[in-house]
Amino acid sequence: MTIRLRVISLGAGVQSSTLALMAAHGEISPIPDAAIFADTQSEPAAVYRHLEWLESVLPFPVYRVSTGSLRQSILSAMAGHSRMDARPPFHTARGGMLNRQCTADYKIDPIQRKIRELIGLLPRQRGPKTPAVEQWIGISLDEVIRARPARKRYVVNRWPLIEARMSRHDCLRWCERHGYPTPPKSACTFCPYHSDAQWRALRDDDPESFADAVAIDQAIRNGIGPRLPNGGGWFVHRSCVPLADVDLSTLADHGQLDLFGNECEGMCGV
Repeated sequence: MTIRLRVISLGAGVQSSTLALMAAHGEISPIPDAAIFADTQSEPAAVYRHLEWLESVLPFPVYRVSTGSLRQSILSAMAGHSRMDARPPFHTARGGMLNRQCTADYKIDPIQRKIRELIGLLPRQRGPKTPAVEQWIGISLDEVIRARPARKRYVVNRWPLIEARMSRHDCLRWCERHGYPTPPKSACTFCPYHSDAQWRALRDDDPESFADAVAIDQAIRNGIGPRLPNGGGWFVHRSCVPLADVDLSTLADHGQLDLFGNECEGMCGV
């Protein structure tokens, strides 16, 4: 197996940030060629500030790639101007959640396109028949169930944090020991997998991002898109109560859905 490229799938959250910084310290080797951040253009301001800081301290390039704004895609679909093919798994008034479609289109695919570009593949050119790319994913030991093989035959996934037997808590301690800022939670402002603690933190620490989540929550019920199934019954909060009306000061987090318990190919929330 001849590896031509080693890249970090960088979500700018706790685990992938720690992974990138450990590589910069030489604690994980060999040093990667680059990190790739797939931007939904819909994350809290704290994530982008942290990403800018990472770009300033990492010794290898950080590429930002994007399919576009997931937020704008949702709003456009709700206004009836387009079809929303890559929707998040919103909660429905009828129970359950919609199928997750956003991760593949807004996280996995743009990273794969950049990988193809970096190894010199043309848009329609087939990739090598044997692994040529090693993709590092920031899944920690406590989330080992999320580790999955790569979908492309020329890509092999590696999970250095699992190799190092590090949990998410270990990652936080590592950053603290080295005097680094605590990485934020990486997820879209309106992610339906937020716990109540995360909603509270967004409301109290980033009112602008919380207001954005409220706007999306309102839009997914008031939309007029004629092709949208189950229209009028979608919510960002599991209670199926408008986010602006949820009493986050009293709700318990027990039983709350969490992103780490839902398969996201190691690309979201790490």
